[in-house]
Amino acid sequence: MDSQGFFAKYRFSILLLAAMALITAVVLSRPQEVTTGVPVMQISREAILIVLGFAAGLLGGWIGTGGCSVMLPVLHFWLGFPAPIAVGTTLFAVIFTAISGGYGHFKQKNVDKHAAIWTGGAGIAGVLLGSWLFTFLSSKSALLGCLIGLVFLWPSFRMIWEGFLGFRNRKMTRGMAGTAQGQPIKKAPPGQLALFGAAVGILTGIVGLGGGYALVPGLIYLFGMPVYVTMGTSLAIMIPMAIVGGAIKLSQGYVFLSAALLLAMGTIVGAQVGAATIKRFKPYALKLLFGLYFLYVAVKFIGNFLGIPVW
Repeated sequence: MDSQGFFAKYRFSILLLAAMALITAVVLSRPQEVTTGVPVMQISREAILIVLGFAAGLLGGWIGTGGCSVMLPVLHFWLGFPAPIAVGTTLFAVIFTAISGGYGHFKQKNVDKHAAIWTGGAGIAGVLLGSWLFTFLSSKSALLGCLIGLVFLWPSFRMIWEGFLGFRNRKMTRGMAGTAQGQPIKKAPPGQLALFGAAVGILTGIVGLGGGYALVPGLIYLFGMPVYVTMGTSLAIMIPMAIVGGAIKLSQGYVFLSAALLLAMGTIVGAQVGAATIKRFKPYALKLLFGLYFLYVAVKFIGNFLGIPVW
């Protein structure tokens, strides 16, 4: 692919990344943010944040999530961000991941507009309610962490189980991939989509995860949506929920802006690399690997709440 073809293919992501780089440079040039409990930003930490965002974007490109499930625990446990700040910062960062990935899938016609409108619309209402509940939990960092850990249990068990089944029966994985494009999509009842979206939105407002961990399996198993269409639709649904939730967290002071922007820059690039390399990996192997990681994160969050140290 020549340079002109490359730019044409990734034009939207390149322009978005350039805009993000400009905004980030302006933010970093200003006096450093002072947020209680957040470590001082240094060049080494800034580089770590970009790499972390890239890794989260890769995960999003490979298994159809926004990457919050990677960013949030690393920010909290290894970079020392308080849980409420980690929640707000990752949710704000995923706005740009969802926009970049969602636009790409929309161009490839991998978005079910009917499901995206009903689920995303109700999701906004859920995010508003979840954000209100978050204000009561933000002062209870350990309890908030425990809730995050409990939420992590669902995707970890699901991914470990699907990864195990994939290793045992590889035909199942090939069969899933084959239901992607060209298969008619049955329109789910708007009420069911709205109820599902509202539930995911509430969790998004409370724990700051973009919702891909619940949207992807829900759209597949509850509504019978093809896998590739599910990935695009999930990202499209996440856009309004992340924008509303991230804006609320920013206004409430729970977003460390410079960190969120650096993460976002990394996720934009990582999401594109993930989408371009997804066919080089066995989906079930990725699910098993990340499922084990999510289980570790869940146990660590819950153990921290119970006073049981988990390395």
